[in-house]
Amino acid sequence: MNAQVNVRMPTNLLSKAESYAEKNGFSNVQDFIREVVREKLFDGPGISAKEFELVKKLADVSVRKGLLGTEEELFRKLRKR
Repeated sequence: MNAQVNVRMPTNLLSKAESYAEKNGFSNVQDFIREVVREKLFDGPGISAKEFELVKKLADVSVRKGLLGTEEELFRKLRKR
């Protein structure tokens, strides 16, 4: 179960966060904030936004070429490693 958190920040900080998120492949500023928190808690970055986008592209190509059933199956397989 996920919990919801509300964060207040100056509008200029939010604007910069939104701009950074968009330029770096995050779906939205919430995803960017989640990633930053993960990095701080677990001592370093996991998968970067650019790496995630590459994985998504790989999934799209794999699905189109019939190499996997669905994108969800690819991510399920990747999570097991």
